[in-house]
Amino acid sequence: MEEDVSVEHEETHVARVGDRLREAREAKGLSIEQVAAETRIPQRHLTTIEAGNFGALPSRTYAVGFSRTYARMLGLDEGEILDQVRAELAEADGIDTDKPAKFEPGDPARVPGRGLAWFAALAAILLLGGVYAFYSSYFAPGLGPAPLEAPEEQFAANDTPSVAEEAPAARPTGGPVVFTSEMDGTWVKFYDADGERLYEAQMAAGDSFTIPEDAEGPQIWTGRPYALAITIGGRSVPKLTEEDTVVRDVPVSAEALLARDPAPSAQTTATPDADT
Repeated sequence: MEEDVSVEHEETHVARVGDRLREAREAKGLSIEQVAAETRIPQRHLTTIEAGNFGALPSRTYAVGFSRTYARMLGLDEGEILDQVRAELAEADGIDTDKPAKFEPGDPARVPGRGLAWFAALAAILLLGGVYAFYSSYFAPGLGPAPLEAPEEQFAANDTPSVAEEAPAARPTGGPVVFTSEMDGTWVKFYDADGERLYEAQMAAGDSFTIPEDAEGPQIWTGRPYALAITIGGRSVPKLTEEDTVVRDVPVSAEALLARDPAPSAQTTATPDADT
């Protein structure tokens, strides 16, 4: 009987993401250094992912983005890997994604506290007061306050919009366009309308590049648009896209970036070759 239980436990055990990635890498005969060179993911982050220590990464974006790139390079199911990564992140945060919370009647640990009871009583009193006020004004309208009649001067004043209404939300109108990498190993290439290279590098976190003001039709090519923060004249604007996709031939002048829709969709193409 004990053997049957142990066998069933082994059959239902699911390897963690880090173990699956490591086993797939070893099965292909790849070293961690080779994977780092191929994916452009820092070796220390790959080691952290294989150890399942997602909390040591700078953010959830790193855990999701790097795991997707790693799984794609090994030929694993990206969707399945990402689902498991999110499940392990939720588990690390103390969230049980498999079992819904169960309420047992009479369980002292789940009985509403005294504060909640007082709040419910106060809400009931306010509700009763509102009902009483409604019926008093409906059935005895003479007892209620007189209707408010603003003088003509007040209507004239109301026709003049306030300063707060006239001032729209601050929005950049132009200025230097700066791209700043939020992740290590972000390959990016900037070039003008004639294809002349303006800048090409594998940027580390914090590295930035300012589009030359005299560049004609500047454009971008990168595989990590979600890792590049953009400012125009010192004010932040939305990223090219938050999706893990390749963008190419996307205009990045101040005029082009400001003319985008609130949620622009990036043009996708094949994965760029860093040696291009």
